[in-house]
Amino acid sequence: MTGQTEVLDRGPFLHGTKAVLHVGDRLTPDYQSNYQEKRSNHIYFTATLEAAKWGAELAKGDGKERIYLVEPLGPFENDPNLTNQRFPGNPTRSYRSKEPLLIVAELSVWERHSDEMIQQMKDSLAQLTAEGKNVILD
Repeated sequence: MTGQTEVLDRGPFLHGTKAVLHVGDRLTPDYQSNYQEKRSNHIYFTATLEAAKWGAELAKGDGKERIYLVEPLGPFENDPNLTNQRFPGNPTRSYRSKEPLLIVAELSVWERHSDEMIQQMKDSLAQLTAEGKNVILD
Protein backbone atom coordinates (compact mmCIF):
# COMPACT_ATOMS: atom_id res chain seq x y z
CA MET A 1 0.00 0.00 0.00
CA THR A 2 0.99 3.56 -0.53
CA GLY A 3 2.36 5.20 2.60
CA GLN A 4 0.68 8.14 4.26
CA THR A 5 3.50 10.42 3.11
CA GLU A 6 2.36 10.13 -0.51
CA VAL A 7 -0.97 11.91 -0.85
CA LEU A 8 -3.03 10.21 -3.55
CA ASP A 9 -6.11 12.33 -3.02
CA ARG A 10 -7.30 14.75 -0.35
CA GLY A 11 -10.96 13.75 -0.66
CA PRO A 12 -13.53 14.18 0.63
CA PHE A 13 -14.12 10.44 0.42
CA LEU A 14 -17.36 8.51 0.02
CA HIS A 15 -18.53 4.93 0.44
CA GLY A 16 -21.73 3.65 -1.17
CA THR A 17 -23.52 0.71 0.44
CA LYS A 18 -26.86 -0.60 1.70
CA ALA A 19 -25.51 -1.10 5.22
CA VAL A 20 -27.01 0.97 8.03
CA LEU A 21 -24.13 2.80 9.69
CA HIS A 22 -23.79 5.69 12.11
CA VAL A 23 -21.40 8.58 12.60
CA GLY A 24 -18.39 7.24 14.48
CA ASP A 25 -18.74 3.67 13.15
CA ARG A 26 -15.78 2.13 11.40
CA LEU A 27 -15.94 0.21 8.14
CA THR A 28 -13.35 -2.55 8.12
CA PRO A 29 -12.16 -5.15 5.64
CA ASP A 30 -12.78 -8.88 6.07
CA TYR A 31 -16.51 -8.71 5.42
CA GLN A 32 -18.50 -10.36 2.65
CA SER A 33 -17.85 -8.54 -0.63
CA ASN A 34 -20.77 -6.89 -2.40
CA TYR A 35 -19.37 -8.11 -5.70
CA GLN A 36 -17.92 -11.59 -5.06
CA GLU A 37 -18.82 -14.63 -3.02
CA LYS A 38 -15.88 -14.17 -0.65
CA ARG A 39 -14.65 -12.02 2.18
CA SER A 40 -12.86 -8.89 1.04
CA ASN A 41 -9.33 -8.10 2.19
CA HIS A 42 -9.88 -4.38 1.55
CA ILE A 43 -12.45 -1.68 2.17
CA TYR A 44 -13.21 0.34 -0.97
CA PHE A 45 -14.05 4.04 -1.26
CA THR A 46 -14.01 6.89 -3.75
CA ALA A 47 -13.69 10.64 -4.03
CA THR A 48 -16.46 10.96 -6.67
CA LEU A 49 -20.18 10.99 -6.11
CA GLU A 50 -20.71 9.04 -9.34
CA ALA A 51 -18.64 6.07 -8.16
CA ALA A 52 -20.24 6.18 -4.69
CA LYS A 53 -23.70 6.10 -6.29
CA TRP A 54 -22.76 2.95 -8.23
CA GLY A 55 -21.40 1.40 -5.04
CA ALA A 56 -24.69 2.01 -3.23
CA GLU A 57 -26.88 0.97 -6.15
CA LEU A 58 -24.99 -2.24 -6.93
CA ALA A 59 -24.46 -3.37 -3.33
CA LYS A 60 -26.08 -6.64 -2.33
CA GLY A 61 -29.28 -6.57 -0.34
CA ASP A 62 -32.65 -4.97 -0.46
CA GLY A 63 -31.99 -2.14 1.98
CA LYS A 64 -31.94 1.56 1.28
CA GLU A 65 -29.04 2.78 -0.85
CA ARG A 66 -26.76 4.94 1.28
CA ILE A 67 -23.68 7.06 0.74
CA TYR A 68 -21.44 7.88 3.65
CA LEU A 69 -18.73 10.49 3.97
CA VAL A 70 -15.70 8.59 5.27
CA GLU A 71 -12.20 9.28 6.51
CA PRO A 72 -9.44 6.73 5.88
CA LEU A 73 -7.69 5.86 9.15
CA GLY A 74 -4.57 4.46 7.52
CA PRO A 75 -2.73 4.17 4.24
CA PHE A 76 -4.63 3.50 1.03
CA GLU A 77 -3.90 2.80 -2.61
CA ASN A 78 -5.52 3.19 -6.01
CA ASP A 79 -8.13 0.46 -6.61
CA PRO A 80 -6.37 -1.79 -9.15
CA ASN A 81 -9.70 -3.23 -10.30
CA LEU A 82 -10.55 0.12 -11.87
CA THR A 83 -7.28 1.95 -12.34
CA ASN A 84 -5.44 -0.89 -14.05
CA GLN A 85 -8.31 -2.58 -15.86
CA ARG A 86 -10.98 -0.10 -16.85
CA PHE A 87 -9.97 3.49 -16.19
CA PRO A 88 -6.20 4.11 -16.46
CA GLY A 89 -5.08 7.11 -14.44
CA ASN A 90 -7.89 6.66 -11.88
CA PRO A 91 -10.45 9.23 -13.12
CA THR A 92 -13.01 7.55 -10.82
CA ARG A 93 -10.73 8.43 -7.88
CA SER A 94 -11.35 4.94 -6.48
CA TYR A 95 -9.25 3.60 -3.63
CA ARG A 96 -8.93 0.71 -1.22
CA SER A 97 -7.38 0.16 2.19
CA LYS A 98 -6.71 -2.62 4.65
CA GLU A 99 -7.27 -0.08 7.42
CA PRO A 100 -10.69 1.10 8.67
CA LEU A 101 -12.72 4.01 7.34
CA LEU A 102 -14.40 6.27 9.89
CA ILE A 103 -18.02 7.23 9.14
CA VAL A 104 -18.11 11.03 9.34
CA ALA A 105 -21.62 11.72 7.96
CA GLU A 106 -24.33 10.32 5.71
CA LEU A 107 -25.14 12.07 2.46
CA SER A 108 -28.87 12.53 2.90
CA VAL A 109 -29.78 13.76 -0.59
CA TRP A 110 -28.39 12.48 -3.89
CA GLU A 111 -29.86 11.60 -7.24
CA ARG A 112 -29.68 7.91 -8.05
CA HIS A 113 -29.24 6.47 -11.52
CA SER A 114 -32.42 5.44 -13.31
CA ASP A 115 -33.71 1.91 -12.72
CA GLU A 116 -32.95 1.21 -16.39
CA MET A 117 -29.30 2.30 -16.04
CA ILE A 118 -28.87 0.24 -12.88
CA GLN A 119 -30.36 -2.83 -14.56
CA GLN A 120 -28.08 -2.35 -17.59
CA MET A 121 -25.06 -2.24 -15.29
CA LYS A 122 -26.23 -5.34 -13.40
CA ASP A 123 -26.79 -7.16 -16.70
CA SER A 124 -23.32 -6.13 -17.89
CA LEU A 125 -21.73 -7.38 -14.67
CA ALA A 126 -23.70 -10.66 -14.92
CA GLN A 127 -22.39 -11.12 -18.47
CA LEU A 128 -18.82 -10.50 -17.33
CA THR A 129 -19.32 -13.02 -14.53
CA ALA A 130 -20.70 -15.61 -16.97
CA GLU A 131 -17.62 -15.08 -19.15
CA GLY A 132 -15.29 -15.39 -16.15
CA LYS A 133 -14.14 -11.79 -16.62
CA ASN A 134 -15.66 -10.21 -13.49
CA VAL A 135 -12.60 -10.88 -11.36
CA ILE A 136 -11.81 -8.57 -8.47
CA LEU A 137 -8.16 -8.36 -7.46
CA ASP A 138 -8.33 -8.33 -3.69
